[in-house]
Amino acid sequence: MPSFIRDPKDFWSGVIFIIVGLAAVIIGRDYSMGTAGRMGPAYFPTILGGILTLIGLVGVGRSMFKSGEGIGRFAVRENALILVATVLFGVLIRGAGLAVAVVVLVMISGYASVKFKVVPFLAVAVGLAVFAVLVFTIGLGLPMPMFGPWLGF
Repeated sequence: MPSFIRDPKDFWSGVIFIIVGLAAVIIGRDYSMGTAGRMGPAYFPTILGGILTLIGLVGVGRSMFKSGEGIGRFAVRENALILVATVLFGVLIRGAGLAVAVVVLVMISGYASVKFKVVPFLAVAVGLAVFAVLVFTIGLGLPMPMFGPWLGF
């Protein structure tokens, strides 16, 4: 790592923000932009990509002035659990329903934490499932089953 980078965490997070932001801007170039009053399909990704790029530039710049600790180990197990939880959410949403999918998502991704305890995470999972059903299924009327056909509902 070059000596002018004093905070590797800020530097690499800034680089990731820049890459994602520029990717959104580049992908958005294939669509029509529109105006602020009549936004086209490229408007949101381009604006969001620009904001992410600016945040990344600030992070990279800040890494050169602020001292920080080095980068620790890459958490393979934790990242794998979160990825599996997200994929399972997508698989379960239609068959088992929103409530079950949210509970599975929270419990598996929560297991990635070193502070995981079944009872508190289960309480949070059930609370989030109730919230998601109330907001998305009942409040917004989105066509998602609360409990899916796999459960006999």
